[in-house]
Amino acid sequence: MDLHLIEYIIKIADEGSITRAASQLYITQSGLNQQLLKLEKELGLPLFHRSKYELRPTQAGQIYIEHGRRILAQKREAYDRIRDIADNNAGSLRIGLTPERGTTMLINIYADFHRQFPGITIEPEEIHVKKQLSMLMQDYLDIGFVTLTEQDKLPGMEFVSMKTEPILLGIPRSHPLAARANAPYAPYAQIDLALFSKDPFILMFKGSTLRGVIDPLFESAGFCPNILFETASNRTLYTMVQKSIGCTLIPQTYAMEQEEIAYFKLPQNPIWELAIAYRKGHYLPKPAKAFIQLAKDYWN
Repeated sequence: MDLHLIEYIIKIADEGSITRAASQLYITQSGLNQQLLKLEKELGLPLFHRSKYELRPTQAGQIYIEHGRRILAQKREAYDRIRDIADNNAGSLRIGLTPERGTTMLINIYADFHRQFPGITIEPEEIHVKKQLSMLMQDYLDIGFVTLTEQDKLPGMEFVSMKTEPILLGIPRSHPLAARANAPYAPYAQIDLALFSKDPFILMFKGSTLRGVIDPLFESAGFCPNILFETASNRTLYTMVQKSIGCTLIPQTYAMEQEEIAYFKLPQNPIWELAIAYRKGHYLPKPAKAFIQLAKDYWN
């Protein structure tokens, strides 16, 4: 089988469009379409249901794509194993990173990694957790750095815990209840979330893993929050609290100790886990293992 052709067909399936797939593959739309038509003629069956808006794999297409993914994964594993035997400092490492903290981690450990493996190209993808897990399952990433709860852990994936992290309530220092907070850098005082039922909140976007942790907290506190603003940035969360725009729930890593924000722990002690994820059975070459160890050292 032509490995390039397998990649083409899988990309069409992932994008649901020849136009988008061709753009990402840096080939012409007509050229990609001809490749698909030629393969379908060879197989004697269409691989996609065609409609005005999208292409969906037929039963034959699903079989081709499933086996095609395996073939590409086996090719990559074979190359990785051979390079490990030969101590061949070449190739690439495809890494998923959560926005903000993932990039910060990469910046801090990259120099050490590059000294060990100067010929390895890091291919980082800064994407949210659910997309990372999907890309890992489809073998578009080698490893991912994710924040999640036990409920987010998918079967077929391996998760290596690096640390657990509390989720804190942050309120403006101008808030009347801020007087109950301890001084910056002291242990956090505890407070009931129900006391803030009338306050506006700035929260992470709906559907994020963080919302999966904090939404039940509002439910148990007996109120639906007045959400003033949703964002994909933890920095936006604490910056808006700094400006006395509202309150937030934020991971401790981002709970910047400063005069303008008072932080509290909650009685439920909400936490999530920072972990390394990879597909079960996926071979981790030496560079991947080294990168994982550097990440562990960074967080601990």
